[in-house]
Amino acid sequence: MTGIISQAFNEKTTLIDQAKEEVKRTYLADDRPWVIGYSGGKDSTVVVQLVFEALSEMPADQLTKKIYVISSDTLVETPLIIQSINTTLRRIEEKAVELNLPIETHKVKPMVEQSFWVNIIGKGYPSPNQQFRWCTDRLKIDPANQFIKDKVDSFGEVIMVLGVRETESATRANVIKSHSVEGKVLMRHSTLSNAYVYAPIRKFDLDEVWNYLLNFESPWGDDNYELHRLYKESGSGECPLVVDKTVKESAGSCGNSRFGCWVCTVVNEDKALSGFINSGHDWMKPLLDFRNWLASIRDDRTRRMKYRMDGQVYFRPMQIKEIDGTEYVIIPKKGSRKKDLIPLDKFDQIEKHELKGYLDKHNIDLSSSDDPMVLIRDEKGNLCRLGLGPFTLEARKEILEYLLQVQRDLTHPFDEEYDLIKDEELKEIRKIWFNHGDFEDSLPSLYNNIFGQDLNWEKDERLIFDQDELHQLEMMCQEEGIDFKLVKKLLLIEKDYTGFKVRRGLMDQISSALQQDYLHL
Repeated sequence: MTGIISQAFNEKTTLIDQAKEEVKRTYLADDRPWVIGYSGGKDSTVVVQLVFEALSEMPADQLTKKIYVISSDTLVETPLIIQSINTTLRRIEEKAVELNLPIETHKVKPMVEQSFWVNIIGKGYPSPNQQFRWCTDRLKIDPANQFIKDKVDSFGEVIMVLGVRETESATRANVIKSHSVEGKVLMRHSTLSNAYVYAPIRKFDLDEVWNYLLNFESPWGDDNYELHRLYKESGSGECPLVVDKTVKESAGSCGNSRFGCWVCTVVNEDKALSGFINSGHDWMKPLLDFRNWLASIRDDRTRRMKYRMDGQVYFRPMQIKEIDGTEYVIIPKKGSRKKDLIPLDKFDQIEKHELKGYLDKHNIDLSSSDDPMVLIRDEKGNLCRLGLGPFTLEARKEILEYLLQVQRDLTHPFDEEYDLIKDEELKEIRKIWFNHGDFEDSLPSLYNNIFGQDLNWEKDERLIFDQDELHQLEMMCQEEGIDFKLVKKLLLIEKDYTGFKVRRGLMDQISSALQQDYLHL
């Protein structure tokens, strides 16, 4: 039995030696710098460790080009994992300096205006799902690609080194094959010009990955057995560093991954957070509760505007079914929302051209929680319901309030402070809310109610009305039959152009505001 184990180990050792030799040859083949994508998971750890060991075995005079190890911080990473990644990146850089290796580590983050919370709480984006997975591009692909583009600008060409393996899935194998060139180690990058992909462990299977990690110590001092234990605790896989928009879908969701976002709503059930909690990390339970609540309110019509961000009103055809002599409107299952049946006679039915009058008669505000029980007959005779747009401003305030409460009460095990939402995100959200008509500037008071302290921010000088004046303006709009939101938007446009001698573009913006679809139903 010992002989069999020894033979298997030797075979694996040969595979590792071959991989390291290929790394050395590829490194020496040209002067293009490498960018290694590191997610903190098993595959990317194998890649960084292989490269680190290969370079350590090379003569110093051959180490002539830089290697950048980048990790994507979406700002909503699972807390345990981002702390682990931070520690590992620091150790890699310190050990590289000690051994005089040309390796640097970097964390790439989304621009604040594209962060998860700014999109949801600020702009009102519905939380991501399989059909509208807006998060991957903004939080992962774009920040990583921007880093790569910067290096391309500096060096002309770069090589991405990724921990992708053909045995991960049939889809992944097909993607790798489609990007490969016969007889070449490097693959084409399908979306970034002057960037190439190198996959040193593309032929490794899962056993070979773990065999290497558990039999070869981490050169920078991490505990690979701890990595293995964390995988077992979460009961899930890893979230790759995605740098190619064309393979975004094949990468799958990271919601079932210990390396994904703690607030991922793309999956119906977050097995990763549940796995951590079940293995003893009870302090993460409020995060899971918040995530489940956010998923549950996504398609709540009372929390969504009834027109899109650009003011466009649209209609969703409804399926009508007769059951035991009664006609029902079928509300299909979607995400965590259960299928529902609503009796048809609960709805008013009107023609499309009657919608404006109907809304005026019932004093319905399509940007609020108002959800008219009305079906509109379109040109084809279909009965339709008003489609949904962003979260209402009140819903966004509700989400932020809950999030800040979780942040206030979170008892995490980290030595340093851990914030679920950053100050710069709150500042950006405050700006967006103001531009969306929150002239009351409600964010600072909301923050004060939860934390009992004021934000040390300057008062927004654009606040041009106090509460009484806003109330009077709203009453005047109601008396004159003018849309209050439109008036606030026009005031904002005019305010933005105040002080300019040449106000080019002012009339275009005013015209655009006046032509919003919901005003002309």
